[in-house]
Amino acid sequence: MSKIRIYHNPRCRKSRAGLEYLKSKTDAFEVVEYMTKNPSVKELQDLFMRLGLKPSEMVRTQEDVFRKQFKGKQFTDEEWIRILAEHPRLLRRPIVVKEYRAVWADPPEQMDILFK
Repeated sequence: MSKIRIYHNPRCRKSRAGLEYLKSKTDAFEVVEYMTKNPSVKELQDLFMRLGLKPSEMVRTQEDVFRKQFKGKQFTDEEWIRILAEHPRLLRRPIVVKEYRAVWADPPEQMDILFK
């Protein structure tokens, strides 16, 4: 089985639920605590390619930093990626990556498609 990565924020209830669900599926995974080491622009570009989603679709709009700095403004995909690299708190979570695919695992059962 290939290595699985979960982009995880231990302070987030949904992210903790995703991690617990992943543990019930396999023990062969790596936890990426992206809040302690911001993901690079290149890493985020790769992540969105695997997700098959636009960066704007993965932005947490309820965060204060979003409301104060970004709400109501238009950004390109490249600009959103730079914003998410600088403000990783804005990235929806958890994200689970396996091989060439990734899913936003909310609810956690969304990751089941990676195990078929």
